[in-house]
Amino acid sequence: MPVDRDLRLQEWERRAQPYLFIASTLFLTSYSVRVLAPGLSPTWYVLCETVLILSWVVFVAEYLARLAFSRDRWHFVRTRWLDLVVTLLPLLRPLRMIDLHQRMQLRRAEPGLGLEARVMTYSGVAALLLGYAASLAVYHDERSAPDANIRTFGNAVWWAASTLTTTGYGDATPVTTRGRVIAVGLMFVGVALVGAVVGSFSSYLMRRFRMEGER
Repeated sequence: MPVDRDLRLQEWERRAQPYLFIASTLFLTSYSVRVLAPGLSPTWYVLCETVLILSWVVFVAEYLARLAFSRDRWHFVRTRWLDLVVTLLPLLRPLRMIDLHQRMQLRRAEPGLGLEARVMTYSGVAALLLGYAASLAVYHDERSAPDANIRTFGNAVWWAASTLTTTGYGDATPVTTRGRVIAVGLMFVGVALVGAVVGSFSSYLMRRFRMEGER
């Protein structure tokens, strides 16, 4: 029955969250070691590669399981497009936290700061994780590119911070194709995350002022 399939999907998502968190942590840790320690021994390099592949397999298997449990698979793909993106590109997994902002919009009438505070917190954490992941990816490509000015991981972190906040000082810019693609994506993500934080806080203030005015 459709209701049973919905319940099974919700139960699966609830049970899978801890394992996805572990897999995400292992993926990011292994990728960090591989990028920040280029002189790894063959044994450690193979270990990191194995962890990366196994973590990605977990992401794909979890997504396919949710697709199988869904009542309308095409509708699931269309409405959960972000899940498909972060499954194919695991470094973007923090983007799933932006979904909380959309849920908040549907519950705008609820009093209190709890939901808005969670959205702001999750958006902040997502920004930090995405900035770190983008720094790793750009540093990996740029450190050996000709005419590159992002030669150290510190330069990459500085670039990610200025790009994510849409400041764009221009003193550190990627020169490789993939680096520039990451930069464009980070610009759009920065606008979305800042908008989520500002929108959540503004929503709370407006509701508080309205409540005060009605007293």
